[in-house]
Amino acid sequence: MRKGSSLSITPAAAAELGRQAAFAGTPGVMHLDLLGDTCDQGWLHIRLRPGECAGVPIARTDGVTLFAPSEQLPLLRGLILNYYGNLSGGGFLISFPENSEPCSCGAGFRFLENENKSELLDL
Repeated sequence: MRKGSSLSITPAAAAELGRQAAFAGTPGVMHLDLLGDTCDQGWLHIRLRPGECAGVPIARTDGVTLFAPSEQLPLLRGLILNYYGNLSGGGFLISFPENSEPCSCGAGFRFLENENKSELLDL
């Protein structure tokens, strides 16, 4: 894992990642990537899948290693992955970086000034 290239995982998110990875048959191994929107408005949303999916390790905590595409490391640096759950269900939330706005669902964001990130958003 490269120093400074990681995001943070809260204990609640680590527990849910571990549960999902074990259920999928890849104990302790999950993959996160950012998907661009189809409406061309610049939104990026997280997608979590079991396994490495040809990614590089970006975070490790509580027996779970999270992988991501190497080309998305600059977008993920410094973010926090969280999980919430209640009787109605649950979901993963991600913090949003500087110069961006959060999506109302909590699982995405878009940059306010695309000039700085335009080369990174070719997802």
